[in-house]
Amino acid sequence: MPRFTAITVCCLMALSYLPARANEALRWIVVSPDKSGFVEQGSGRMFTPWGFNYDHDEQGRLIEDYWLGEWPKVEADFAEMKALGANVVRVHLQFGKFMDEAARPSARQLDQLGKLFALAERVGIYLDLTGLGCYHRQDVPAWYDALSEADRWAAQAAFWEAIAARSADSPAVFCYDLMNEPVVPGGRRDDGNWLGPPFAGKHFVQFVTLDQADRERPDIAKAWVAKLVAAIRQHDRRHLVTVGLVDWSLDRPGLTSGFVPQRIAEELDFLAVHIYPERGKIDAAIETLRGFAIGKPVVIEETFPLKCAPGDFAGFIERSRQHAAGWIGFYWGRTTDECRKSGTIADALMLAWLEFFQRHAKAEP
Repeated sequence: MPRFTAITVCCLMALSYLPARANEALRWIVVSPDKSGFVEQGSGRMFTPWGFNYDHDEQGRLIEDYWLGEWPKVEADFAEMKALGANVVRVHLQFGKFMDEAARPSARQLDQLGKLFALAERVGIYLDLTGLGCYHRQDVPAWYDALSEADRWAAQAAFWEAIAARSADSPAVFCYDLMNEPVVPGGRRDDGNWLGPPFAGKHFVQFVTLDQADRERPDIAKAWVAKLVAAIRQHDRRHLVTVGLVDWSLDRPGLTSGFVPQRIAEELDFLAVHIYPERGKIDAAIETLRGFAIGKPVVIEETFPLKCAPGDFAGFIERSRQHAAGWIGFYWGRTTDECRKSGTIADALMLAWLEFFQRHAKAEP
């Protein structure tokens, strides 16, 4: 029996032991009246995002690399994440896979996305749909990089129109995240490269312009956000919208992305920030997080004990509750048992994280 089929069976059996509410129909999620967090529409019950980035599998493949030919693996992984206590899964959609041309989306990929909605609704997991990914340079169409800024933004708007049109009726969508870690560079980039440096073979940072020209960087960021939100709202006025910000987005001396929270927040339903606390710098991480708390909910959309000890990380999570309304870590396709048996340092680190995640999982998603 293939590995993923066996895991599917085991994890679906595990799901039967979760609280009965896990199998209830998903309710729409909205911002709470006091704008400090999220609630279920209708019941008013608090909803605290606690989940995983499902950004690649154990082989480093992106979801579009295998979800057409290995759908049972996706089912298995979602069952595993649910069994670990997740109520949100962040899925990263690649522009080059979803857009055949600048204004023509891939019907096949959109159909597969619809299949993912059905799976999420069945399992009882909400989706953070993060778009416009260009993580694998080889999958980025040459025509896309050759576009002017205006035409590139138009193609990005077409992507989001297509996603929103397909997603509008699904309660499984927690939010749309316009892009992972966008940056407005200062000055002009003459190399024509829209991507930031690679990390572990993937390009997670992306530029929204190559020429600042005579514009203020936060003005460019605000105009870009407004254009994409408007594209989404043509088809979907209900789901929440955010953008995944690097922690160096604050308006302060030193490195900044140009996506200053105070300047872009008006267009967004909540703020999403990526913070990896460092050993001996937990106070600094909390202070950074506080900078994003400007009157709308804040979700720590990426976090992981990568640069600090488990105890420090647990302290960061606990202290962050003062400012954050949700937390999303990582899951890369290996179960706790597989991590425990492998004996590698990487899997030992992942095992410690997954066990921490499961211990702190919310009893009521």
